[in-house]
Amino acid sequence: MPKPRQPDPEVLESDYRVPTALGTAAWIVALVVLLAMGEGLDRSQEWWIWVCMTGIALGLFAFLYIPRLLRKRDEAEQRHAAKTAERADAPESEPPAQRSGAGDQQRTGGSSAHEGG
Repeated sequence: MPKPRQPDPEVLESDYRVPTALGTAAWIVALVVLLAMGEGLDRSQEWWIWVCMTGIALGLFAFLYIPRLLRKRDEAEQRHAAKTAERADAPESEPPAQRSGAGDQQRTGGSSAHEGG
């Protein structure tokens, strides 16, 4: 008989800036080394310069994008929590159709198929 599955561990939030800065710095160092080699760099190996430049560009993009991503995630989590709290505060005596009636009219354009059309 298999063992019961253990619960997943809590997710550890870390500071994204440290690994992003270290990775970008590593690409900068690699680019400087390649450029310092000058003519010593074989013509068939010059594509590494573009690899380094791409790594730097992606690192800078991540440094600018990740704060926006985290902010949007927090906003979405807050909206979800507010909706959950709103649903929990709704009166239980009302049938679900009456609570969502206004939204149904809005989706159908406010008219029903039985109206004179």
